[in-house]
Amino acid sequence: MMNLKLSVGAILLWLFVLNLGIAFGAGLYEHRILLPRWLDATGAHWNAEAARQDNVGLRFWAFVSTGPLTLLTLASFYFATQVTGPLRFWWLVAAGVALADRLLTFSYFIPTMIRLLDAPDSPASVASALRWSQVNHLRHTLVAVAWFASLQALSWLRWVAR
Repeated sequence: MMNLKLSVGAILLWLFVLNLGIAFGAGLYEHRILLPRWLDATGAHWNAEAARQDNVGLRFWAFVSTGPLTLLTLASFYFATQVTGPLRFWWLVAAGVALADRLLTFSYFIPTMIRLLDAPDSPASVASALRWSQVNHLRHTLVAVAWFASLQALSWLRWVAR
């Protein structure tokens, strides 16, 4: 039974690492390439129409992080408790930091963007979009830390498999 859990756990850890890497890269892409279409470089105008056209929440994020990363994060807590040593430590660090990202995403980023998608170009919507953009740096940091910790956990996986 333990070998089955280990192999399922190993697959889950690989998926967790891959998903975090994709989420990190896509987050940087969104911030550098798409966000300037929504919020002009001067930070003076919010373009909800461009954000609605891109529709990244439904076209991409729902399939990459909203559902899959959240489930992989929760499953990681269970499987990380089934191992010991450095693998357990790094996997729990990765899952804990990813959980912080998930909580921030569901409590702030998604609701704020939903409001911004219907917001007119006004000082209030520009301020909200600027704040969203600035807090997004924290989200990038959390995902990067979770990704690097999951990679560290993955490097310890071979020691458990012996």
